[in-house]
Amino acid sequence: MRFRMEHLLNWMQHHYTEPGDEVLVNNVLAYTIGFWNGLFTCYDAPYVPRTNNDHERFFRQTKTKHRRMTGRRSWNDYILRSGEFVVFVDDALRQPHLIERLQKVDYDTFNKERNRWNDRLLEGTKRRRFRKDPESYLNNIENKVSELIGQS
Repeated sequence: MRFRMEHLLNWMQHHYTEPGDEVLVNNVLAYTIGFWNGLFTCYDAPYVPRTNNDHERFFRQTKTKHRRMTGRRSWNDYILRSGEFVVFVDDALRQPHLIERLQKVDYDTFNKERNRWNDRLLEGTKRRRFRKDPESYLNNIENKVSELIGQS
């Protein structure tokens, strides 16, 4: 698919050469380059939905399950606390040979990825705590710094 897209972009650059075509070609190239890394994900990972309708259906099913579990209509807090990839958990649990695939991951690799993910989620947690009570959040940081430099 990448080959076809590259061929189409090259063809477009060679055939749309009229003075007014430059804006169109540059716009298509800019958007394509901007989305290039994620443009072919559905072909590289067979579990990623291919069309917008498939994506919408997938997210709707996930949101419905979340609503049934929690009774809450909005799942924004759920996504913020658990990360945006939480929507793939339910789908992953239905994939064949999941346990065998997970058993192939060594502990060090798992631990590095878990720590990276926790650090990433921690940034959102810090923002929520600051927005909820900025004074308390800043006092907590001051206390930790004071302990580190021995002024407690």
